[in-house]
Amino acid sequence: MGISHYIKDIGRGKDGARALGREQAADLMGQILDQQVSDLELGAFCLAMRIKGETPEEMAGFLDATHARLQRVPTHGVPAVVLPSYNGARKLPVLTPLLALLLAREGVAVLMHGTATEDKRVSSQAVLAELGIKPSGPSAPSTTFANAQAGEVLFVPTGVLNAGLERLLSVRRVVGLRNPGHSLVKLMNPCDSHALVVSSYTHPEYLQSMSATFALTGQHALLLRGTEGESVADARRTPAMDVFKNGQTLRVQAPQEGPLAQVPDLPATDAAATAAYIRRVLALDLPVPAPIALQVQHILNEVKA
Repeated sequence: MGISHYIKDIGRGKDGARALGREQAADLMGQILDQQVSDLELGAFCLAMRIKGETPEEMAGFLDATHARLQRVPTHGVPAVVLPSYNGARKLPVLTPLLALLLAREGVAVLMHGTATEDKRVSSQAVLAELGIKPSGPSAPSTTFANAQAGEVLFVPTGVLNAGLERLLSVRRVVGLRNPGHSLVKLMNPCDSHALVVSSYTHPEYLQSMSATFALTGQHALLLRGTEGESVADARRTPAMDVFKNGQTLRVQAPQEGPLAQVPDLPATDAAATAAYIRRVLALDLPVPAPIALQVQHILNEVKA
């Protein structure tokens, strides 16, 4: 059918564009994820949405389509935490793998997913490789993943979850701008059952839109302003943290106010140095940064409640 009629609605500029309903948004995103649209249509969609901005109803529809098409990771009822990792390290080390391994040490099944969207940043996948954790995915002749196990970290590339979703994210490499896919991957639950999604935002406007989407969809999630867009707390200062469950919102952590009393010693941003730092923290040679320790506790409170 094509998505040109949707582009006409969302592409009329900031003031003239019309928002889509949830079912329309689901249909549009379904065609994108099924790779039924041309590169030209896909680029037009991304630029139109960049100018217009996404509504919670649209994001809920995009999520509906995504959840219906993901290659799901089986958990078999094990408490699971989902850590999206897409931004990587630019000025600060990417410590999402540290968060994942701290949670696994407490007996939680941790699913990380991501793909590099910028070549100049160090990805979590690179750090995990240094730590000996390889990407997971269906292997022939099987069409399913290995189970998400309690006490283990599983990393699944986005393209394995859905090839169309990776294609949507890759538009950024061409046009240099984010699109709804970059919020979508931080909202979705790739597990085949209930899981806590730990999500992050970079700018205040995304706090409002992502909060509204979590409330609208009733997902179980923890939302914070992460480190350069990653789902791990900034090791230097504790951010506010909100929990969403069954449409209700609860602030579980107030933001740290005032000047920093002490800045923790952090490694260089390259993958090898970050992995070496993570090993020392796990071996108790270095302390867990206080904001990350607090985030771990809030996550455990949710998954073990």
